[in-house]
Amino acid sequence: MSKLPGWIKKLFCQADIRINGDRSWDFQCHDDAVYDWISGEASLGLGESYMEGMWDCGALDQFFDRVLPAYHNRKIPLSLVTLADVAKAKLFNRQNKQHSRKVAEVHYDIGNEFYEAMLDPYMQYTCAYWNGIAGDLASAQEAKLDLICRKMGLVPGEKILELGCGWGGFARYAAEGYGVQVIAYNISASQVEWARAACEGLPVEIRLQDYREATGTFDKVAAIGLCEHVGYKNYRCFFELAHRCLKPGGIFLLHTIGRNSSVCKVDAWVDRYIFPGGMLPSAAQLGQAMNNLFVLEDWHSFGADYDRTLMAWHANFEKSWARFSAEYGERFYRMWRYYLLSCAGAFRSREIQLWQLVLSKNGIRGGWKGVR
Repeated sequence: MSKLPGWIKKLFCQADIRINGDRSWDFQCHDDAVYDWISGEASLGLGESYMEGMWDCGALDQFFDRVLPAYHNRKIPLSLVTLADVAKAKLFNRQNKQHSRKVAEVHYDIGNEFYEAMLDPYMQYTCAYWNGIAGDLASAQEAKLDLICRKMGLVPGEKILELGCGWGGFARYAAEGYGVQVIAYNISASQVEWARAACEGLPVEIRLQDYREATGTFDKVAAIGLCEHVGYKNYRCFFELAHRCLKPGGIFLLHTIGRNSSVCKVDAWVDRYIFPGGMLPSAAQLGQAMNNLFVLEDWHSFGADYDRTLMAWHANFEKSWARFSAEYGERFYRMWRYYLLSCAGAFRSREIQLWQLVLSKNGIRGGWKGVR
């Protein structure tokens, strides 16, 4: 029998997590070898061992809500995997054009029907805005889309650039509801196919191209859930692109997940199984990247809404799983469940955040008329 490493024992104790306890957030061990796996590979080992069925937890979201703050507050031994990840991040640009395509293959192109079952009618795969009013996922996502449109001050006839458009939900909503023209960029062939069909007949053009290939001049620019794929080596170029594509006095709306501290590497498990090359920016990194390019008009933080969004996605996933189990299999089920619920716990514990930034080129005369 493997001995429980001291740092794991202390971590679980601080997080009030018991081994084989009877509470919903307790760690249920099925194989003592899991401790060596976690000790050797940290986050990667924890996730992979769960995928292999070596441990379970009645409520993974509650487990991570407790363990992540405790993990953050302790000095955890650096694994070889972590050290290798840091070295790769320092030496290579893991989010360049060539490498960025991998996330579409691994994550976004796994099946539009699968995502239709999990998401809302606008196929929003970013944080909803519950705003104390929305009673379900669909209305909360429409509230998010309308919030973005109002923050950008969209006016009929304006030309909008969207960098990274997902399934085209924002482009469709803005064109239908605000009478604007949208040109959007996306590297996922599956998403582009779905978005083009959904936006048919609207003044919307969906281009199967990398965001770095955007050209032209626009009244407004939006990036909703793209910045998490940009990478710290590319933040400055990302903001320069938005600045270059904006007319004087134009607005850039940035919607992104954020971290409380600056890092140069990605989470090992998320990188391998969910978002290859994914990286969450810090406020400091964003501030440095936009320096002398934009006037910051507003910084809105509502990360607690992402917890509720993820739990809604998880409920839809569980409800529809029977339709997909034969195609995707048990290992995928455990991986996806782990992904959604660990992220919910991370937002609940406030270890990660959700931000919307309103940035203007040259500043808005008289000031930005704030909306919430």
